[in-house]
Amino acid sequence: MKKGMLTASIFFIILTFIGIAYVLATNGRANAGYAIIPMLFALISIAAYRKHSNIS
Repeated sequence: MKKGMLTASIFFIILTFIGIAYVLATNGRANAGYAIIPMLFALISIAAYRKHSNIS
């Protein structure tokens, strides 16, 4: 389960950077949600990973 949460957080971080690149490529005409929503899921999965792996 810990490995799955770590994999999910890496996946969502990559999606965040893709979203940032898309927003910047469209000169800000695209919605910032393309970058913010994946980052929200990345933060949630990182927090869950830290909770289950006793890393402080």
